[in-house]
Amino acid sequence: MTRVVVTGMGAIAPNGNDVQAFLDALFAGQSGIKPITKFDPSETGIAVAGQVDGFDPAARVGKRDARKLDLFSQYAIDASYQALDQAGLLPDADSEQKSKVANPERFGVILGNGIGGLTTIQEQVIKMHEKGPQRVSPLFVPESIPNMVSGNVSLRFGARGVNFTVVTACASATNAVGEAFWRIQSGREDVMLTGGSEATVNEIGIAGFAALTALSKETDPKEASKPFDKNRHGFVLGEGSGILVLESLEHAQARGAKILAEIVGYGASSDAYHMTSPAPDGEGAARAMKKALEDADLTPDQISYINAHGTATGANDSGEAEAIASVFGPNTVPVSSTKGMTGHLLGAAGAIEAVASVGAIDRGLLPENIGFDEADEHTAKVNLVNASNRNQAPEYVLSANYGFGGHNAAVIFKKWTEA
Repeated sequence: MTRVVVTGMGAIAPNGNDVQAFLDALFAGQSGIKPITKFDPSETGIAVAGQVDGFDPAARVGKRDARKLDLFSQYAIDASYQALDQAGLLPDADSEQKSKVANPERFGVILGNGIGGLTTIQEQVIKMHEKGPQRVSPLFVPESIPNMVSGNVSLRFGARGVNFTVVTACASATNAVGEAFWRIQSGREDVMLTGGSEATVNEIGIAGFAALTALSKETDPKEASKPFDKNRHGFVLGEGSGILVLESLEHAQARGAKILAEIVGYGASSDAYHMTSPAPDGEGAARAMKKALEDADLTPDQISYINAHGTATGANDSGEAEAIASVFGPNTVPVSSTKGMTGHLLGAAGAIEAVASVGAIDRGLLPENIGFDEADEHTAKVNLVNASNRNQAPEYVLSANYGFGGHNAAVIFKKWTEA
């Protein structure tokens, strides 16, 4: 089978509006969780979010196009520009080409998204209620439907291969990365843009998750997201985008591309347990991780680091800790959730966490599990990354995410070597 490598990455995140800034902040333990300023959140009971600040759509998306795109599509296009630029696949300024991919028909896009254009939906429903249905924008549907995240990226960069959006709640981007990997591995595509995007830090997004009692009500940003901590009290909603350029090894080497990492395994499963709650013993999550290991032909002891889902909710963290312990053994492989610094990006969570995973391989360093103070009986079973054990250079990194509806997904990245 064809080997698949990562040659470019892009990120728009609460703690960095490009991939370099995001990774610098992440490995320095700098959080992007902050007081909500995009709207007055006082009536929601929620004070903080992983809000993206300072995003300028004019820089890469363009002012004219930005007016026709919901924020979730804008984030994805911006991060895709970054990833293609790093990969050396952006066309020259005077070129009529949309990318340097030699065969656009073997250049595909698979992205993850959870909710679609929620800002557009909120704005247009309010407009309809206040001014009548005739005032709804003719762009309402194409701005808001979830598949337009991959559609708009494909259109912008001339990717004429496979093009679809995975919607599996908070597992979306990890499923997208895994499916993109399999497309290249099987020889169906040469290059893929993959990852995910989400933009739900708005009134209806915060209000909806607050109504589920899923969000942290903490007002101190430093105490709001506490993955795997005994006193965790709900997740912090985040937003942004993470994009990877995946290529067949042959395609990457033929053009002399710098290889950041290799992707070697993907696994997915379903809990079939509950609409919103994961299986308490983490059985479904464990099966997804085992499938990824089998796909990569690896044993559990070969994994150097796990970038966990770690939402800082009671149900997720306890079940995930049990799953990790059941597959890898208690207190073995180093584990951290980067949501202590970014909040939970829903359908884009696995995207920026894939970027973090490749970043750990590239920098020879593990991101700390920020927000942790004390373990409970479940979370005591995982070996969390802190200042004392972060200086490790991982060879194999597993990144896993899980979503409402019982969706579980895991991917495995490997330090690049010729052999």
